[in-house]
Amino acid sequence: MRFQPPMTMRDFFGKSEGIWFIERSVHHFDVTQNESGRSNLIVDVIQPVDSRVEEVCSAQGVDIAQARGGASFRWMATTDEKEPNENYAAILIDIPDDDTGLTGKLIRNKGYVEGIPVVSRYWFGQDGILTINTDYDNNQGQERAWFINDDFRVRVSTTKMMNGINLTTCCSERRCVSPETLAKMVERHHSNK
Repeated sequence: MRFQPPMTMRDFFGKSEGIWFIERSVHHFDVTQNESGRSNLIVDVIQPVDSRVEEVCSAQGVDIAQARGGASFRWMATTDEKEPNENYAAILIDIPDDDTGLTGKLIRNKGYVEGIPVVSRYWFGQDGILTINTDYDNNQGQERAWFINDDFRVRVSTTKMMNGINLTTCCSERRCVSPETLAKMVERHHSNK
């Protein structure tokens, strides 16, 4: 069966739900030093009736009737930590332009580049690549994300400051599987021999 990429934000959030292991490389253009790192991302789908939808929409002056749910994103250095740090968390609410869901706005309680509430524009290309543009007070960000398969996705982003592009980031993200799921996968593999 051929892999079908998500083509709406609702489907993208649904396919993203779970825990992801991220390996990232960050390239700064204003210094010679680059960085890399690993972390975990926890994604939970938020239904339209969730109180957080109304909270984020109200803070941004958006009619809640336009919201189609969203997702919470929490980043952790490792899943061994007891609780995620709320400074590394964001709520995104989907406001599609129309019933196709191919384009729309993401209402965020906190942006990635600047920790302020922001409104981003998104669209899905025919190839399934999601593009998100965000204008902050002092920066502009563009993020592109796509699934290779159900358990592996890629994200690349650029952040442009007033003096030009400041940094680019490339992330490979693999879904973390539970020990039970892993045991079933190994069993299925052995039975196919």
